[in-house]
Amino acid sequence: MVKSAGPTAEPRGSLRQHVYDTLRRRIVEAELRPGQRLVERDLATELEVSRIPLREALRLLAADGLVLLVPHRGALVAPFTPADVRDLFDVRESLESLAARLAAERTDRAGLLRLAARLDSARAATRDGDRDAIAAANSGFHNDIVELADNPLLTGLMRPLEARTHWLFRLTAQRDPAQQCSEHEELYEAIAAGHGDRAAALAHDHIMAGRQVSVALAAEWTDPEIDPEAVAARRRRRR
Repeated sequence: MVKSAGPTAEPRGSLRQHVYDTLRRRIVEAELRPGQRLVERDLATELEVSRIPLREALRLLAADGLVLLVPHRGALVAPFTPADVRDLFDVRESLESLAARLAAERTDRAGLLRLAARLDSARAATRDGDRDAIAAANSGFHNDIVELADNPLLTGLMRPLEARTHWLFRLTAQRDPAQQCSEHEELYEAIAAGHGDRAAALAHDHIMAGRQVSVALAAEWTDPEIDPEAVAARRRRRR
């Protein structure tokens, strides 16, 4: 007779997803810092899983750009170097400007109501000085605009950037939230009015406004023991 695995047994896939979701949240919310080592033994004990689903989850996080798997060193939170931040801004400047233009041209009343509700959340978080809520609301505002663009190809291109964009917002939470909220309000008004060119220009300027300070902050959180050139070389070899 085959013995039952018991009520606490879970399929490996669900364990992998649980580990993935937990570590992704902790990285994106900056509980785990760029460059921090992820010790398999400690994580397996903490999360109460074996190393198999843990390693599978780490590979998924590496594909997301949130974890770096280094030979002979193990896993660590991706460094998110100044060069990485510049690369992210290069892509966001183009794709999010396009998203804003399309959103202004295609969104409907229901979509505008969702975007307005997100903006209200950002205002409330800004008034309360809640940095976690500010980062979540601002990231959500940008994601909502991509959804309102109603372009599946654009949505697919942007989806891999969602985690890194929210991560960036959380790591740069000391930026002026009132200024960001004001810029979001202008962008919302352009989208609501159906002014595609203005929405695209405002989205571009809004992203550009955060570029320099974000790159500068990245130099502060980057682990000095990690060689960015070596990291980049490993990434190029994996492509």
